[in-house]
Amino acid sequence: MTDPIADFLTRIRNAQTARHKVVEIPSSNLKKEMTKVLHDKGYILSYKFENEGPQGVIKIALKYHPITKTPAIKSIQRVSKPGLRKYVSTEELPRVLNGLGIAILSTNKGVISDKEARTLNVGGEVLCYIY
Repeated sequence: MTDPIADFLTRIRNAQTARHKVVEIPSSNLKKEMTKVLHDKGYILSYKFENEGPQGVIKIALKYHPITKTPAIKSIQRVSKPGLRKYVSTEELPRVLNGLGIAILSTNKGVISDKEARTLNVGGEVLCYIY
């Protein structure tokens, strides 16, 4: 697999399209940190890290609107790809849907959202946009 982050995002996107309640994703440290950001910002219900096999698995409980049953994540897009990395400074931090969505960044302070990066005054690699 050349792009494990794109696989992570695609598994979440496909599971929500198929209306699954839980999705299992092969684990890595970066994926664990991205899952924590998604949970902190309210895009997923819960998550659990399990050590099955040599790699481990992340189980994510997806979030849907209680009445309309629409997914909490409307769009999830990969920005920085292995062939073309996208780095931003503190002045160039993206605003997704004018602040309604989030951008997940990999910085020297860890994997954080764009709003946290503004408060910490750090830039980094833009991993994905979520709204």
